[in-house]
Amino acid sequence: MSLKGGRLAALLDAGEFVVTGEVVPPRSGDGAKVTEAARGLVGYVDAVNVTDNPAASPHMSPLAGARFVHEAGAEPTFQLVCRDRNRLAIIADLLGGWALGARNLLVLGGDPMDVGDHPEAKSVFDLGPNEAVALARRIRDEGTTGSGAEIADPPRYLIGVADVPLSDPYDPSKLEAKLDAGGDVVWTQITYDVDRLGEWADLVRPRGIFERAKVLVGLVPLRSFKNARFMDGLFGVHVPQFAFDLLEAAGDEAERVGLDFTIDVAQRIRSIEGVSGLHLMGIGRDDLVRAVVEAAGLFPRLTIG
Repeated sequence: MSLKGGRLAALLDAGEFVVTGEVVPPRSGDGAKVTEAARGLVGYVDAVNVTDNPAASPHMSPLAGARFVHEAGAEPTFQLVCRDRNRLAIIADLLGGWALGARNLLVLGGDPMDVGDHPEAKSVFDLGPNEAVALARRIRDEGTTGSGAEIADPPRYLIGVADVPLSDPYDPSKLEAKLDAGGDVVWTQITYDVDRLGEWADLVRPRGIFERAKVLVGLVPLRSFKNARFMDGLFGVHVPQFAFDLLEAAGDEAERVGLDFTIDVAQRIRSIEGVSGLHLMGIGRDDLVRAVVEAAGLFPRLTIG
């Protein structure tokens, strides 16, 4: 067993190609939907990311969501957004997340408040993402906080950071700074353009990125021409023109064609030297996540132990 994290860390340490999924806690005090979504991913993914107030809108706490995921039989990855916490809250949530079953951590800045439904809310950012990563790493490796206070039984998270490979312009030093702070694994923005992703890999490979961290590439199954337009409008996401052409010509078969396109993308991403896995997000359609995992030759998932 790895000295950090849990099952996901052990698979990555063993050099296996992994698959992670995602659930979005509801705007509700009922965790049944989290449990249902997590159960639908068990056996298809190696860990499940639990989002933290996505789109700057309030949802059930990711700590509560992590517990529901854990009880459903999946390993939770606890997303922690710096926008909403000071350092005391960050430390408290790091301790609480581990106690509730989370074994992986993804530190994010968070969407700006003005995109959400509480634009008047104040952003906190007591610590930026790199500072929060360094704090989590210090707690794990040294058992102390930034003030030097000791932590009994410190959480041993596999620590994740985010990157946007297809941002234009792309600055690799920003990712290097995140790894310098203590990141172990990189979750990327959604990627459909495998040729450009390969160019990114060629850029960062000589800089030792793939030796310093495991890279998991984000992917959402395309469902329709309209859905592809929405994805293409997200920061750092590029849907190739030929995908639009396929979806437009497909008519009523667009979902099937989009799924076939996504499966092909998944297989091509897997062939890029240095990439360690996929992060598949169904956005309410986990049946499509299961279909991609099966058709891309990624099922059944491996066991460790």
